[in-house]
Amino acid sequence: MTTRRITGRLGSLAFGGDYNPEQWDERVWKEDDTLMRRARVNLATLGVFSWALLEPEQGRYDFTWLDAHIERLHANGVAVDLATPTASPPPWFSLAHPDALPVTSDGTRLTHGSRDTYCLTAPAYRNAARRIASALAERYGDHPALALWHVHNEYGTLCWCDHTAAAFRDWLRARHGSLDALNEAWGTAFWSQHYTSWEQVLPPRATQWHKNPGQALDFHRFWSGEIIAAFCEQRDAIREHSDRPVTTNLMLPAYQNVDLWAFARELDVVTSDQYPSAPSLDAAADAAFHADRTRSLADGRPWLLMEQGTNTVYDGDRVLGKEPGEILRHTLAHIARGSEGALFFQWRQSRTGAETWHSAMVPHAGPDSRIFREVTQTGEAVARLGELAGSIVTAPVAVLHDPDAWWALGVDGLPSSRLDYHAALLRTHRALWDAGVTVDFAHPEHELNRYRLVIAPALFLLSDAGAESLRRYVADGGTLLVQHASGYVDDRMHARLGGYPAAPLREALGIRVEEYRPLRTDERITLSDGSSGTVWSESLRCEGAQTLATYTHGMLTGRPALTRHHFGTGQGWYLSTRLDDADYGTLVDRLLEQTGVQPELPDQPTGVEVVTRHAPDGRRWQFLINHRADAVPLPAPVHDLLTGTLAHEVPPGGSAVLRRP
Repeated sequence: MTTRRITGRLGSLAFGGDYNPEQWDERVWKEDDTLMRRARVNLATLGVFSWALLEPEQGRYDFTWLDAHIERLHANGVAVDLATPTASPPPWFSLAHPDALPVTSDGTRLTHGSRDTYCLTAPAYRNAARRIASALAERYGDHPALALWHVHNEYGTLCWCDHTAAAFRDWLRARHGSLDALNEAWGTAFWSQHYTSWEQVLPPRATQWHKNPGQALDFHRFWSGEIIAAFCEQRDAIREHSDRPVTTNLMLPAYQNVDLWAFARELDVVTSDQYPSAPSLDAAADAAFHADRTRSLADGRPWLLMEQGTNTVYDGDRVLGKEPGEILRHTLAHIARGSEGALFFQWRQSRTGAETWHSAMVPHAGPDSRIFREVTQTGEAVARLGELAGSIVTAPVAVLHDPDAWWALGVDGLPSSRLDYHAALLRTHRALWDAGVTVDFAHPEHELNRYRLVIAPALFLLSDAGAESLRRYVADGGTLLVQHASGYVDDRMHARLGGYPAAPLREALGIRVEEYRPLRTDERITLSDGSSGTVWSESLRCEGAQTLATYTHGMLTGRPALTRHHFGTGQGWYLSTRLDDADYGTLVDRLLEQTGVQPELPDQPTGVEVVTRHAPDGRRWQFLINHRADAVPLPAPVHDLLTGTLAHEVPPGGSAVLRRP
């Protein structure tokens, strides 16, 4: 099953969002019908947070209100993405099953009163979730309005309760086989942690000081598997009654509680939610990062943006406004990178509840507002892009993304707390985005030979298989940049002996790191090429590599900081510090030039995104998204799908989708 089935049923790319008609009355429903037609909405997500209404008491379902809204939407030409409401159990469930309420790592049992207040390992919760998923599928599985099943919402809630402890022990038995193997993997000879019975093994709850690193890493792996298993249970219950594709909306911010590569393989169509964490050009770069990551998780298949905000950006504890035109530009950024449409949370802004101030397609001000006018313009634009359905995006560069490496950098007791995995990924992607290059994300153990350049920004943990994969990539002609603090531990969190990184990767890089030397918060270092670094430095020895820049002060004076090694028919580069942003951009530009990777548009100016989608029959469409305050001329007039005319330039803050021969 693919997203082609969704676009085939819709007749165009998807446009719409979460719809919560249960919050409103008949007068508003009638207005919704009119406004959805005006905005070209063709897909609405129903029922995400409706468990208490769908099952007002255990085993008694009330679908009459949902029947009416599905029929109303269908009559209005709007297809349905029907959700299972399991992200928010109703009050009666929590009262009946207090053991299914989540427990924090410090032992606090949470109470009902918010979303995601459940323990995913509690048998009562899992059984109730399967039952309501099955009941919904049995009733609506072949409904003509149904285009997509939406299981749960933004999986990722963790728990440390006794149900979790029992499930964790079962998982550990299956993974390690014996207590002896577990003790070896976790290094329990240290700090008198040796286990002599399985009952002694617990989740990594709050404790006196540092938690065991192997225990913490395995807990993340366990929990990822539990999340995926819970999804699959609902998915399989749905498939017994329905042949429509099944998905869940992946949440892809800076936290990481699931192996996204493994999760994506279980989805009929990969969908995700994106909310920028900074305004203006940073928001555009964040949208591109999110879209490239989701497309990569989909492994080249088309995917779908399930949620985005209309007019707000979340900057820490502040909600900032988007600038005029950004609703369309952010939407097109996702479609350019492979999304088969764009949905929002939510259709109509709530007047009560915890998300009263979350942005929406119809704001509190109503349809006579800038926001709704821009939403309507965006819907009209998306409706003109139907011919793109099923086309794909290819990229010449990959950034390595490994959930194990992310989790490894979150354990206690590391040499520096400033090694931020997500920030490293964002920074590398941003340098490539600024250079006008389309980017894939890849796992170190993936086949990488199709990429001209691969960058590994934060592989603190690297498996033996991953190290061998990277060695082979370089030997076969690839160019690889590995950055500081990489390959320090194996997949059990055991330190690599004999120097860092892992031996096969050391061979490809021609270096051996002997000593790590984290920098003070206010400390800066200068390299011999004039660039500057912060956060981290290393004492390394060249074993075949050429030194391109050295340190200029302290005990590292004259020691290699940036190296290049010719290995096989490729090159392995190593950077042993965190360069300032401008210097890092210069290094990335140097690597792009050396590997022959160029922007998609000749002389592409900064602040202009250019991405191309390709169809199997050779057709291609080039997206130009102009974040600048001045117009961008085109080399020659080209047909623009957004206007239906020949485009000579892209206006300030404007966009174009060019049909290329």
